[in-house]
Amino acid sequence: MRNRLIRKVIKYGADILISENMLLEKAFIQHGATNVFEHSFNVACISLFIVYILHLKVRERDLVRGALLHDYFLYDWHKDDHEGPHGFTHARCALKNARRDFDVNNVEGDIIEKHMFPLNIAPPKCRESAIVCAADKASAVIEFFRIKKLQFKYDENAPKS
Repeated sequence: MRNRLIRKVIKYGADILISENMLLEKAFIQHGATNVFEHSFNVACISLFIVYILHLKVRERDLVRGALLHDYFLYDWHKDDHEGPHGFTHARCALKNARRDFDVNNVEGDIIEKHMFPLNIAPPKCRESAIVCAADKASAVIEFFRIKKLQFKYDENAPKS
């Protein structure tokens, strides 16, 4: 199943994964020793895993793309105080950057904007947003405790379908 999840994320998010700004995320640490790029990829894979084990009906493409872009804030939050405390402001910054660089639909936008619920007060409007919100928290725990067997790795040479 692991390879299936990875292939799906690559299929739906190939343009995001190879974009110049997304690749910049490899320079920014997110949790523990995991960078923002790796974290975003993990969140996308874990989101699909939740969908599959719970047999949920979702817009998979939107789910994956929103998950990949949920932390698309493009700065080092450990060093930069970017428009206020990171936990409260980075979702809006990520959404602004995502809309600038990609064609973000309403579901993807809600995922990006609401992934920090309940820290950000507005709750998710769609199932995909709630799933990414949960996957983001799970991924943070996995990364903080460095549980390697539960992390997903992006391989640029993996098949796209």
